[in-house]
Amino acid sequence: MSLFRDDGIVLRTQKLGEADRIITLLTRGHGRVRAVARGVRRTKSKFGARLEPFSHVDVQFFARGSELVGRGLPLCTQSETITPYGGGIVTDYARYTAGTAMLETAERFTDHEGEPAVQQYLLLVGGLRTLARGEHAPHLILDAFLLRSLAVNGYAPSFEDCARCGLPGPNRFFSVSAGGVTCVDCRVPGSVVPSGEAVGLLSALLTGDWETADACEARHVREGSGLVSAYLHWHLERGLRSLRYVEKNDSPGHAEKNEETRAHGTTRNPGTLHPRVPDAGAAPLR
Repeated sequence: MSLFRDDGIVLRTQKLGEADRIITLLTRGHGRVRAVARGVRRTKSKFGARLEPFSHVDVQFFARGSELVGRGLPLCTQSETITPYGGGIVTDYARYTAGTAMLETAERFTDHEGEPAVQQYLLLVGGLRTLARGEHAPHLILDAFLLRSLAVNGYAPSFEDCARCGLPGPNRFFSVSAGGVTCVDCRVPGSVVPSGEAVGLLSALLTGDWETADACEARHVREGSGLVSAYLHWHLERGLRSLRYVEKNDSPGHAEKNEETRAHGTTRNPGTLHPRVPDAGAAPLR
């Protein structure tokens, strides 16, 4: 019997029995972990509200063996909130859907429980922090997170040099199977010819050039998002269920409507705003 302590992001929760939940977290030191939280669905639970998706928490686990991830699920015996990112996310539909896709992406890229994935963890913490603060458009933050998740897992696309022969760019054709842009000689069947602005946007999101990304036109943003979705689908072998709900209407009227909705408290996903607390770890998604 052993006690383990780690900090992590709550990815999702599942009901178990009448009052328990299975909590899935992406932790700093142990990668993806599933644990049972006893009695958290009861109204008198002391820490049930802390174990909700988007929460950054410090958790204590109790395992029957010497390893945290073994034959049975460990118990979550204690939880302390580090930063409640959900307070700045669930009150806005665009942020909520983008955040949900980020959580699903992080879970898909950490399919082996108990294996540390520090880069993916830090990327998720930074992405949720940026999303909660509203520093950039939610769909841009999501596309940047997807591209960087692909990169840290060994699938970084090329947006300048040819992905097959290395010919210096710019190159016209884009192929998900080839790994990004290709030259004329390396063009493969099924390649597309995206606009230079869309390719430039994706390169900016991957490298953190937010000045270029924020100034990009909506039509190029939509084109770039389609390329990111196709590239992610190819490498994950199946798409993300949450991507279909991501809201990518970034017209001025839509932004004003969102602000008005938040001001009157009539959002699609109402939530309770929690006080901000200092957070250590990953930097915002820049």
